[in-house]
Amino acid sequence: MKIAVCLKRVPDTATRVRIGGDGKSIDPADVQYIISPYDEFALEEALLIREKAGEGEVTVITVGPEAASKEVRTALGMGADAGVIIQAEVALDPRQIACALVGVLKDRGDALILFGRQSVDSQGAQVAALVAREMSLPFVNDIISLEIDGAKVRVGRDTDGGREVIECPLPAILGCDKGLNDPRYPSLKGIMAARKKPVETVEAQPVEASLETIELSLPPARPEGKIVGEGPDAVSELVRLLREEAKVI
Repeated sequence: MKIAVCLKRVPDTATRVRIGGDGKSIDPADVQYIISPYDEFALEEALLIREKAGEGEVTVITVGPEAASKEVRTALGMGADAGVIIQAEVALDPRQIACALVGVLKDRGDALILFGRQSVDSQGAQVAALVAREMSLPFVNDIISLEIDGAKVRVGRDTDGGREVIECPLPAILGCDKGLNDPRYPSLKGIMAARKKPVETVEAQPVEASLETIELSLPPARPEGKIVGEGPDAVSELVRLLREEAKVI
């Protein structure tokens, strides 16, 4: 079975980001990048499917700058067989990213195309759905279980009232959520092997932007905490703070 896993390169969640001079983007200085954590669930599931079947091919695909080769090599170190970098040195909107991915995916013949449920930077959860629409394939997001049954796939996802089980034909596009599996770490052997695995670089198809970023800003700083002390006097002070400053009573 051929499986494609679409990855996004995102700033490390431990990185303190700064807004760039244009007021519309992140200042790249000193920013460390990682694979978006939800995409790691997608990659791990693809590797588990291949291992269970005893055969198959897992290809990771990303849209981004040349520097995204680091994240692709990390995925190869985890066990993916090959990588594709769709080169784009400037930030693209979700539709542009989807079109770039479709340009590579449409002729591959993958039985499964896996995404993370959303990226942890923009949290838009749009690209997988846009790719599914362009390719006229079934799409299910937020999955926490996956079972291949011949020419069909059965997936589960949590709802407010319980668990929903959905079955759809292959090929299909799925968005993977936390709880689906526990992603592995690249082993030393895997890291060494990754150096010899093929990584193809292609140019993104030119597509006119449909969105424009007007402004990017950091959330307001949280106010400092206050210690009101102990005893009866602290109660009245706590009530005052809750009423006048926190405005919750």
